[in-house]
Amino acid sequence: MNPVTGIRAAAATTTASALRVVSGTATPAIRPAAVPAPLRVVDENHEICAISRSTVQAAIEVLAGTRPAQQLSRRLDPRCLAALQHRAALTRRVASGSSPTAGRLHRNPSVRSVRACRVSDDVYEASAVVVEESRVRAVALRLERGTVAWRVTVLEIG
Repeated sequence: MNPVTGIRAAAATTTASALRVVSGTATPAIRPAAVPAPLRVVDENHEICAISRSTVQAAIEVLAGTRPAQQLSRRLDPRCLAALQHRAALTRRVASGSSPTAGRLHRNPSVRSVRACRVSDDVYEASAVVVEESRVRAVALRLERGTVAWRVTVLEIG
């Protein structure tokens, strides 16, 4: 510690490196502007897995009756959406029946894992494992690149 200034030596050296002495006066050192980091190329496989995970989660919630199927209209093609709506209607009909286990179908679903495989530049196929309260099921889907976004053209829920 300097007895005159009361500043420790380590603090003085860091302060000195940030200051520039010009004609006996201390002025702040001019540093060049920080160059922004280059944009990161998005890993397409990771993007497909994320899209698949959210689509599968939403589709299972449609079957459970906790989400309207129309929310998936931007992600699913019309044929897949109609098939999902039909299956959800059948599931609701079975759940309202007399079977004691039918009411427990599709409770608390969560997507455990997702894997994607590139078929061509504009087509991926993915699989997912969904865990529910009383069972584990597999889901397969095919994604094709549209003009605006990826679109699910085939959805198979086991």
